Amino acid sequence: MNPIVLLLLLFVGIPLFELYFLIEVGSQIGALPTIFLTVFTAVLGGLLVRLQGFSTAMRVRAGMDRGEVPAIEMLEGVVLLLSGILLLLPGFFTDLFGFLCLIPPIRRAMIVWFLKRSGTMRPAPGVDPAQQPGEHRVIEGEYRRDDD
Repeated sequence: MNPIVLLLLLFVGIPLFELYFLIEVGSQIGALPTIFLTVFTAVLGGLLVRLQGFSTAMRVRAGMDRGEVPAIEMLEGVVLLLSGILLLLPGFFTDLFGFLCLIPPIRRAMIVWFLKRSGTMRPAPGVDPAQQPGEHRVIEGEYRRDDD
């Protein structure tokens, strides 16, 4: 897709859709309840992002203490930052995507999907990609125990 069309859609299309949706909701429930809902979702989203951000930071720190590279957790932090931005923007459409990013299994699935699609994440050597996660691999063989 052309980057200019994508930017036009992002910076013009989404705000116009949000404005239309806010006007429609305001005409149904009134202006003050609509404003209250918009502010409420921003405050609630900010609190949830803060709590999950601290949790993610603690997981990053624990992973680094174990000597691991907490790449997925760091990407979760980036998604949480984007979620916070979406929740602070006025509108219900952006709030929906912001709240979806706050659900940990959905957030992790989005990150893994993006990493696989970008070619960054590949199966480890010797791992059968057709094997489902959680399936046990059986290697048959014989053994003999030698006692001293």
